[in-house]
Amino acid sequence: MQLHFSHSMRSITISSNNGFTDLMKIKVAARHISYRTIFHTILILAFLLPFVFILTALVTLEGVNKCSSIDCLGRRLGPKLLGRGDDAERFLRDFYKVISQVDSEEVPNDLKLPDNFKQLVSEMKNNKYKAKDFALILKGMMERSEREIRESKFQELMNKHFAATSVPKGIHCLSLRLTDEYSSNAHARKQLPSPELLPVLSDNSYHHFIVSTDNILAASVVVNSAIRSSLRPEKIVFHVITDKKTYAGMHSWFALNPISPSIVEVKGVHQFDWLTRDNVPVLEAVENHNGVRDYYHGNHLAGANLSVTSPRMFASKLQARSPKYISLLNHLRIYLPELFPNLDKVVFLDDDIVIQRDLSPLWDIDLGGKVNGAVETCKGEDPWVMGKRFKIYFNFSHPLVAKSLDPEECAWAFGMNIFDLRAWRKTNIRETYHVWLKENLKSNLTLWKLGTLPPALIAFRGHIHPIDPSWHMLGLGYQQNTSIESVKKAAVIHYNGQSKPWLEIGYEHLRPFWSKYVNYSNDFVSGCHILES
Repeated sequence: MQLHFSHSMRSITISSNNGFTDLMKIKVAARHISYRTIFHTILILAFLLPFVFILTALVTLEGVNKCSSIDCLGRRLGPKLLGRGDDAERFLRDFYKVISQVDSEEVPNDLKLPDNFKQLVSEMKNNKYKAKDFALILKGMMERSEREIRESKFQELMNKHFAATSVPKGIHCLSLRLTDEYSSNAHARKQLPSPELLPVLSDNSYHHFIVSTDNILAASVVVNSAIRSSLRPEKIVFHVITDKKTYAGMHSWFALNPISPSIVEVKGVHQFDWLTRDNVPVLEAVENHNGVRDYYHGNHLAGANLSVTSPRMFASKLQARSPKYISLLNHLRIYLPELFPNLDKVVFLDDDIVIQRDLSPLWDIDLGGKVNGAVETCKGEDPWVMGKRFKIYFNFSHPLVAKSLDPEECAWAFGMNIFDLRAWRKTNIRETYHVWLKENLKSNLTLWKLGTLPPALIAFRGHIHPIDPSWHMLGLGYQQNTSIESVKKAAVIHYNGQSKPWLEIGYEHLRPFWSKYVNYSNDFVSGCHILES
């Protein structure tokens, strides 16, 4: 808006900013102008100018907002001239204020909560809730949903634990049918290996693998994958150790499914003369200890504060409570020097691994006088799988643990280990293992929750030679987001965790790496409906 005075001061023109529209023109008389007239003129202009400014602004707004001048004036400028903001914004500010107040309040126990959103809307219409009442009800519904989801997650983890520790129907069927075959078929009972090959079992020019398991199907996959991945399968000797109840079925499988040119020996724990209760009394104590029995076979929810325990932590605790950890088969690895007194170097394999590359170079690794060649598990891209230090496994609030161990010391993996048995026999590893097992039993399992890895971490301290992580990839049994490309590159993949590939809870995208070594055309496998997924 512009104000123009003529040179003669006889007229005053008020125009718009662009100068083309004259809004008001005031002529001033040539004579008889008094100060009083000028004063009144200025007073009128002072009164009119604000309205002229508003009208000018409205002309501009009309083209932008597509509304009439009166509508824009009432809807946009009116509330602001009257000191009021936008209703929607004011409502949101008020609602945020109410929510902030309710956030610090407890939901009353007797507050009736709608079952679903539809019921909430219906009750809002009928009861005309105040904002605070509505916020409390909304908070109560959300807390209830979070609680139900959390309880469902813990129940899911419990169900998964029971599924992981049970024997699948198909694998149980396989064991029963092969055991029956052992009693009725002479071929299933033939000597393994044949008598002329017995000297090979203690020949250190061969590559000796040891597997300890009562799972026939899993043992077959370990053996098959090793032989198919080997560049010199004729140099491979497998020593498969199982328990007494599975021995007949395990023997039948390898007798009826020879692995030529490799050699396999099947032995039951009852066939080792050295493995007596007198030599391993601590294991009898473990099996008969009431605390151990309650821990592995009791109520897994007892003593667990689920309100402060994360699902991931609870899953880890459940995994540590697998009954396999009190099995003699699981502790056998600590007695390898005594069980195989004539062997110098062996590779020990868990039954939940798959071999994808020739492992013969492992025998060429110089362990530098160390006993155990293992992959360290404190370094890696995945902190969930490769972020394990002593503080993960031990209770450092216990004085004995705090005094004896370093919480930041790097852990290592059991499951694919190369053992120098000659160096081992010069140590007190077994005795240290027994001492700490006894201490844990005396402390009512407060040093660590039972398993073979924690006492082994202590017993092998100073005797570990780290090997390249590409030899042993872990976590396929509990890490669903495992990199497929990394799996393909690893020499050995390990399904450690609950989601074993032979279980229904196994991860579908990781199962093919295991199942391709299962012979589904075998009569026993197909007859027990062990189907490829």
